Amino acid sequence: MPSARITDQQVSLYMNARKKNSQVLAAAKAGISERSARRIDSAPSLPSQNPRRYWRSRVDPFLKVWDSEVIPLLKSAPNLMAITLLRKLQDDHPDDFPDGTLRTLQRHIRQWRAIEGPAKEVFFPQDHAPGHRGLSDFTSMAELHITIASVPFAHILYHFVLAFSRWEHVEIVEGGESFEALSKGLQNALWQAGGSPQEHRTDSLSAAFKNLTEEEDFTARYTALIDHYGMAASRNNRGVSHENGSVESSHRYLKEALEQALLLRGHRDFEDRAAYEGFVRESVMRRNRRNAAAFQIERAQLKDLPQRRTTDFVEEEGRVTRSSTFTVCGVLYSAPSRLIGQRLKVRLYSDRLDCYLSGALVLSLARGKRSPVNGRGRVIDYRHFIEALKRKPQAFKGLVFRDALFPREAYRRTWEQLDANLTQRLACHAIVGLLEMAANDGVEAVLAVRLEALLAAGVLPDVKRLREEFAPRKTEVPHVTVEIPPPSVYDALLPSAQAPEQEEVLA
Repeated sequence: MPSARITDQQVSLYMNARKKNSQVLAAAKAGISERSARRIDSAPSLPSQNPRRYWRSRVDPFLKVWDSEVIPLLKSAPNLMAITLLRKLQDDHPDDFPDGTLRTLQRHIRQWRAIEGPAKEVFFPQDHAPGHRGLSDFTSMAELHITIASVPFAHILYHFVLAFSRWEHVEIVEGGESFEALSKGLQNALWQAGGSPQEHRTDSLSAAFKNLTEEEDFTARYTALIDHYGMAASRNNRGVSHENGSVESSHRYLKEALEQALLLRGHRDFEDRAAYEGFVRESVMRRNRRNAAAFQIERAQLKDLPQRRTTDFVEEEGRVTRSSTFTVCGVLYSAPSRLIGQRLKVRLYSDRLDCYLSGALVLSLARGKRSPVNGRGRVIDYRHFIEALKRKPQAFKGLVFRDALFPREAYRRTWEQLDANLTQRLACHAIVGLLEMAANDGVEAVLAVRLEALLAAGVLPDVKRLREEFAPRKTEVPHVTVEIPPPSVYDALLPSAQAPEQEEVLA
């Protein structure tokens, strides 16, 4: 490959060094080769004074096929790569176009695109005024491979950025790009910033837009949210993500910062979600500190916040069926059996469900996600079914949502061994007994560890023996004997001179 061109400065440096040094040493000082030094000695001149060669030194290998074959292909598909065209020419004309001609074809295509090719998209740099625009977007975090307690943590980030100061706020979202996640994240960002910008910009989020027409087809919920904070809503053109460049570029830089922090940390596993949220929050605060001066300027231009937040939930209804379950937004949830037959008013937040009956909160559950396979989802709490399963233990084997009852993997594997080695009656009684211990005695985690050890040893669990080991024992109340002293004992606490002094006062 050709090296970099020799500059005028290098030639001047060589010629000055050549007056006192040998050709080899002077060339080394100037950073040029001995061959170039000999050429300069034979005809001393500056490179800028030498005319560049604009003529071909060999015959163009694509001369015969350029107008007849290559140009028509480029006009029909301007994005064709040079390597693709070269492979086609090699198929059509064997032995005429070796791989070494690729660079020549690339230069031809580059020149054709500059002279006759299609127009390219123009990017217009924007000057953002303080307090004018805030941007919201969601971004996937799958590439960071985060785990919670050694279990892969599937989540996305809600990301808010003020365009002028680059101040940002993030929220961890386990579900999809829902309105509840957008509302919660946006409101948390505005209240943390201490004000709202004049305009809020997003891409074509289904949480904010109906996406049925080319016009500003905002949803009623999103319109109410924006109006509550006195902002104007806007969005970029469909499919043109760079128009949200202030937040799109921040996605990349934020993920790079998190990746570097994870590398310094040494591992990507966190004890719980709270620990991971603290890790992300610290990274965002560190980035915001670098933009503190610009944020102070923008903070003064933000609009005042309203007196209160607006709703960040959606209300639905769910009727609890005879199986002690109810369905909301395609996800099956469990409920205590006492609520069977009741119609619950359900508030869907981004991370949970709050269920009300006659205005009273009766149940709160983690929000579930639909399966990408069948579009369904299940959030089942095995504690809701323990008492019923104790009365009907053999119903466990054929239960539709049986696999969702296991609180940990160890319980599922234990059931597989029980089902394979015992009768249906004994296997169902055993697994129901284990689940009862886990629910009522508060030993779910330690019992799972013991079950793992039994599985590794190839031994089936003995429910009676495990209950004796893990079930809480009743503590014996000690017998306490209280001896009451005679009242005369308390007279000794009185000072001896107290009685005469009282008599003098009475006289």
